[in-house]
Amino acid sequence: MKARSARYALIAFGWICVVVGIIGIVVPGLPTTVFLLMAAWAFSRSSERFQNWLLGHPQLGPPVIAWRERGAIPVRAKILAVAMMSASFAWIVFYVAQSWEFPAAIGVVMAGAAAFVVTRPNA
Repeated sequence: MKARSARYALIAFGWICVVVGIIGIVVPGLPTTVFLLMAAWAFSRSSERFQNWLLGHPQLGPPVIAWRERGAIPVRAKILAVAMMSASFAWIVFYVAQSWEFPAAIGVVMAGAAAFVVTRPNA
């Protein structure tokens, strides 16, 4: 019974991620690929049929396949990720932070994340 409920939970999680990923196609700042990767992970553990559907989808499948095969991120996604991190950091510096410690800590984390994204192969 636990295995069945875990499977259904993973399928539901996968479809929620697919929906959020599709919304991310049209909403600036909402990532698409990250949610599709989470959906692929959930489907790989719960439904071969849904996993095959996602990987075979003409628009949604290629970024997932590129990540799985080569750890690659599309150039457009890299640019958007770094731009959004930069905008978020600027917002924190100018509108949120009351001292330098918080922006410094956030800056270190964002710089590490940006470095990871930028150094991945291009899809």
